[in-house]
Amino acid sequence: MAVEPLSQKEIEDRLAELPGWSVEGDRLARSYRLGSHFAAAALVVHIAAVQDELDHHSDLTLGYNTVSLSMNTHSAGGAVTDKDFDLARRVEDIAPGHGAH
Repeated sequence: MAVEPLSQKEIEDRLAELPGWSVEGDRLARSYRLGSHFAAAALVVHIAAVQDELDHHSDLTLGYNTVSLSMNTHSAGGAVTDKDFDLARRVEDIAPGHGAH
């Protein structure tokens, strides 16, 4: 089943439900700050596990005490889709448990 790109209105409506997330170019993106490098690395590993579970992977960057991710859906021509928002929601659910803000 093909994944369809979301309209600009659909993206805006969903962003309203995900504070801290934004669209940068053609990608859904967010950065988190954590208390230490170890906490940031643990969040990266947890995000990687969620991505494997969903079979949808973002660009994921580990900084000293930051984690940044950005995503779009390659099978939809690089557009933002439901798959991106599903992953974003899952990351939002796990990030506080790592002390991310």
